[in-house]
Amino acid sequence: MHDAVKPTPSGDAKIEDAKGAEARVGDGKIGKPARPSAAPVSADDVAAARDAINAKLTYAVGKNAVTASDRDWFVATALAVRDRMVDPWIASSKATYAESRKRVYYLSLEFLIGRLLFDAMNNLGLTESFRAALGDLGVDMERLRTVEPDAALGNGGLGRLAACFMDSMASLSIPAYGYGIRYDHGLFRQVVKNGWQQEYPETWLSFGNPWQFERPEVVYDIQFGGTVEAMMTPSGVTRYVWHPSETIEAVPYDTPIPGWRGRHVNTLRLWSARAVDPLRLDAFNSGDHIGALVEQVRAEAISKILYPSDESAAGQELRLRQEYFFVSASLQDLIHRHTRTYGDIRSLPDKVAIQLNDTHPAISVAELMRILVDLREIPWEEAWDITTRTLGYTNHTLLPEALETWPVPLLERLLPRQMQIIYLINAIHLEKAKKLQGADDGFFSSVSLIDENNGRRVRMGHLAFIGSHSINGVSALHSELIQKTIFHDLDRVYPNRLNNKTNGITFRRWLHEANPGLTRILVDTCGPAILDNAEVLSKLEPRVGDTGLHEQFGAVRRANKVALAKLIRDRLDIRVNPNALFDVQIKRIHEYKRQLLNILETIALYQAMRAQPHKEWVPRVKIFAGKAAASYHQAKLIIKLANDVAQVVNSDPTVRDLLKVVFLPNYNVSLAEMIIPAADLSEQISTAGMEASGTGNMKLALNGALTIGTLDGANVEIKERVGDDNIFIFGLTTDEVAARRRAGIDAQETIAKSRMLADVLEAIETGIFSPGEPARFAALTTALRHHDYFLVTADFDSYYAAQRDVDALWLDRAAWWKASLLNTARVGWFSSDRTIAEYAGEIWDVPVRPAG
Repeated sequence: MHDAVKPTPSGDAKIEDAKGAEARVGDGKIGKPARPSAAPVSADDVAAARDAINAKLTYAVGKNAVTASDRDWFVATALAVRDRMVDPWIASSKATYAESRKRVYYLSLEFLIGRLLFDAMNNLGLTESFRAALGDLGVDMERLRTVEPDAALGNGGLGRLAACFMDSMASLSIPAYGYGIRYDHGLFRQVVKNGWQQEYPETWLSFGNPWQFERPEVVYDIQFGGTVEAMMTPSGVTRYVWHPSETIEAVPYDTPIPGWRGRHVNTLRLWSARAVDPLRLDAFNSGDHIGALVEQVRAEAISKILYPSDESAAGQELRLRQEYFFVSASLQDLIHRHTRTYGDIRSLPDKVAIQLNDTHPAISVAELMRILVDLREIPWEEAWDITTRTLGYTNHTLLPEALETWPVPLLERLLPRQMQIIYLINAIHLEKAKKLQGADDGFFSSVSLIDENNGRRVRMGHLAFIGSHSINGVSALHSELIQKTIFHDLDRVYPNRLNNKTNGITFRRWLHEANPGLTRILVDTCGPAILDNAEVLSKLEPRVGDTGLHEQFGAVRRANKVALAKLIRDRLDIRVNPNALFDVQIKRIHEYKRQLLNILETIALYQAMRAQPHKEWVPRVKIFAGKAAASYHQAKLIIKLANDVAQVVNSDPTVRDLLKVVFLPNYNVSLAEMIIPAADLSEQISTAGMEASGTGNMKLALNGALTIGTLDGANVEIKERVGDDNIFIFGLTTDEVAARRRAGIDAQETIAKSRMLADVLEAIETGIFSPGEPARFAALTTALRHHDYFLVTADFDSYYAAQRDVDALWLDRAAWWKASLLNTARVGWFSSDRTIAEYAGEIWDVPVRPAG
């Protein structure tokens, strides 16, 4: 591929891929998208935007229009848009202070915010004026979309949920801060070579970040190690003084997060780690140039990458250092803000709500107690009341590996005072538990903060539960399961704390911005109120049988599929048929999410197509995307199998365009924004009882994709809303999964009963997809045969049958489009605005002011 130099109307040279700028979708055609929220743009607005961009290009970027690159134009545009956020940002903060409003602080190790240019312009109503201004300057704004890197601040659903929540909190005018880590490289950049995942650092900050404001004047000391000294005060009270052995600094970087229509702007504050003394000058001058930087490297490692491997002791320590680092900095910051405003720390629960997004920030319980008891000299009982009334905890998983535990010796060495506090919390907690009828040693072992059966480890989920006044799950089924399983005994000790807050998504990004062509149709059909309130989508329902509307939806969907097909061709050199059914599974690669089940069905379908070439098959494109954790070997092997199956299927002339398999590397928000509007079928096929909620299922259904899935997570609630006839449910239920596991997870008998499944496994094991290396996937097939914990084999036949039901509906185009429209019409309830309003009213006790 060669670059072509293409002159623009202003005469400046632009570098453009010879195949053209990446296609986007709008109004059923490829090209510039229709912007449904666009009001008439005045000449004055365009002129002001043009002048602002030119000024930024000249005085902030230091370029002129003749020499400016696409990146220069992007930075200039981003800075001009950022300027438009600052006034409402300052005004929002002033109003919060003036009205003494309660603030929400959302602590999350991930914020998967993606690209921000179009998101900010969309929320601020600037898209059309800036598009016109850039057009006058000879710049295609759509091309700038691809220049902006995705912020590498998250992995998957947890981080994307946090981003959606930040959007909704601003849109509902809830004063809020998001607190996290400003990772230099994030999770990792996924590259697939010869079918294998390889990990490389993300370089999203290489050319700076135009959205952030560094706050070098706001620095907090974060301390580790050392000893604790008990001191008697003159009044006879014992005080504990921590003498740390290491101090590093936390430096904040602020990103303004505008709500819908720009009425309120909140702050995402991310912490970067740095050494107190970045260079040991004596060592450097003595010739030890590397040793002189050791302290700097050790400190900065904390904010280098997301989820460093914890297979080694050093990796475990780094993860704990990361979590304490951002928790301590965030608590110091919010307490400083609170006491500066209100004076008395005792009013904290009245003016502050802290939400812990999963177990990563659970050390907040011990750290807040340390600040209150040791530094503010609040009596223990009062400090505990303040802590529990301030903190809320969201649980996102039933998986043991995600319910973090830390070795007691590690905590004692790294955070000695916090470990003392945890011991005392546990002692008081167990005294409370003793009063319950029927409490025995097994019960105490279950509810204790210290797991004595696994090498003495601190259970961080238990700590978050005990230290919070509210503990919520993220779907109705998940909340029911955490009460029955992981927190069953704790719920007896602290009744009435558990509740449900089903996840949601911001439709402003996943509909307006990602699928403007569809949004234009919805505005025309339902009225402009859908731009403010997703539940207005229900007005679409009376027209779901309208064949004219089917044609419009179909035209937009096909245009989205053409755009995705072009992206697939450009990135992978694979040509796919946009008229085929696009069957999509996009999520983190994990055994419980069962990408393997999808691959097995793909092989079965491939074998059936080869055996019956004259049958009327529905053409399919199987699209996979997602990252496997760097140390998760089974997940990485699943990626390899998907790519090897793709290699064989895509090169087989007997199936032609009937079946194609695609694995798109480096899944991120921007890639999701291309895939989701093009999807016909949404794969949500996790083992029942293992997915907390899911949010990809909501995004895909909102855009009209039909769901094939198990009764797991939010699939249950999607089914209730879209109706049984508009979703494909298969497989074991949660109770049946539990019963099956109790009966044993050796699957030999199950496989023997399914000739199709046996043939699929045989094809893998004989090397059809790994010529010359038949044992390549032995770890996968052996697990399936003898230790099928995720019950892939048990659900295979039901899944294959459900896929054939999909084929049957696809052939009835009117019925398919009716079901598709009903999905869009009935999922407005899954807006994150609704979710946040529930948090605000039932957990945080803050008022909301809906946009519009």
